[in-house]
Amino acid sequence: MTEFDAATAAVQAALDAGARYADARVMHRRYESMSARNGEIEELAQDETLGLGVRALVGSSWGFHAVPDLSDAAARAAGRRAAETARASARVAGPDVDLVPAQPVTASWASECVVDPLTVALSDKGDLLVEATRTMVAHGADLAEGLYQIWDTAKWFVSSEGHRIDQRIRECGAGISATAIGDGETQRRSWPSYRGQYGTSGWELVDSLDLTAHAARMADEARALLTAPLCPAGETTLILGGEQLALQIHESVGHAIELDRILGWEAAFAGTSWLDLAQLGSLRYGSELMNVTIDPTIPGALGSFGFDDEGTPAAKRDAVREGRWVGVLAGRDSAAVAGLDYAGSVRADGWSRLPMVRMTNVGLEPGPHTLDEIVAATDDGVLMDVNRSWSIDDKRLNFQFGCEIGWEVRNGRRGRMLRNPTYTGIGPLFWRSMDMLSSETVSWGTPNCGKGQPGQIGHTGHPAAPARFQSVRVGVHG
Repeated sequence: MTEFDAATAAVQAALDAGARYADARVMHRRYESMSARNGEIEELAQDETLGLGVRALVGSSWGFHAVPDLSDAAARAAGRRAAETARASARVAGPDVDLVPAQPVTASWASECVVDPLTVALSDKGDLLVEATRTMVAHGADLAEGLYQIWDTAKWFVSSEGHRIDQRIRECGAGISATAIGDGETQRRSWPSYRGQYGTSGWELVDSLDLTAHAARMADEARALLTAPLCPAGETTLILGGEQLALQIHESVGHAIELDRILGWEAAFAGTSWLDLAQLGSLRYGSELMNVTIDPTIPGALGSFGFDDEGTPAAKRDAVREGRWVGVLAGRDSAAVAGLDYAGSVRADGWSRLPMVRMTNVGLEPGPHTLDEIVAATDDGVLMDVNRSWSIDDKRLNFQFGCEIGWEVRNGRRGRMLRNPTYTGIGPLFWRSMDMLSSETVSWGTPNCGKGQPGQIGHTGHPAAPARFQSVRVGVHG
């Protein structure tokens, strides 16, 4: 059987077993990663999975079943089991689940890929990591690490409404870090991010990171941080680099606008949201500079795709417009409950997992400034960049972040390097204090977003640029 045949058989079996709606997705994923430490290859991992997952809707409930077998018998059995599970769950009283309308399509989509990362020689990939980590050791790093990861995913989606969609998504990325150990002190510097940079792209993305060219500086800065002055405590003007702002968006905006959290469907593992659906369209989330979009159409960004895992075509939508909260990340069922007319943000991290609301590319539109202009306009403040730690409550409201590196800003100039910079705040108050935003946007990739029970790992993108915030509490230690 072809992949489409297997998915079609599963959907038909679910309908025959009493489902009023069903969909199935076959997924084939290849994964590869390699890591190096102090000039030696430490680990090579290669994995390949293939299977089918089917959802069935009966009354008020979904059922799901997955199998690593694309035979006709296995596919039909999976469809029946999904319908049986839904029927059993529907014995608990509740209103029937509705789905916002979706136009059935027959379509194919593939991400842009110039250099297939799985065809690049392992020796070349290994040489890159070895050279970068050896350079960091030579410049004083006590621990030098490098990593790349590659995902090559093919999907085939069929629904009882008539969808028939295949997609191929290739993703990859890499990063390096240097750790220096001193007397009671450990400092780390990473390039280009604490977890690397990732995108829906080919190996050309890794080439563009130029890891070896930045290796010496990472080691030098890690050693310098050992004796740098501690970030002072107090309330001040805060400038955040784009990499750190990307995580700020992820944690205090992206997760907060997931509709399943807002509705209370996602609560046990990672919390809900402080947002109240009754305030959609009226709540002041941030300053007028805050324009956040949900956009899975950005070429090369890690949260990009052609269609989500419900067959909804990728489309750009506003989440925050001129500081006002106007949109959410939604699925067809959650959108219907909320009275919305759009979905498009449902994905699963593999064939054996139930699709759920996930971030796509959630990020800030560019502002009118540059980082140099922001620094020049700041009389007294702190510039921080590259995440080191994060903590946020289960409503995505109160947060504290630590960064790898900071600098004093005095009289419009960047001054001394600062050790262990931290800042804390409350989401909407923090975003309302943003008064300068750069146009130097990068779509930062997050390859390790966790959500759900059983846990799923999502790939998300976050366009971000340096920004300035007023009256932020910094230097909270201990």
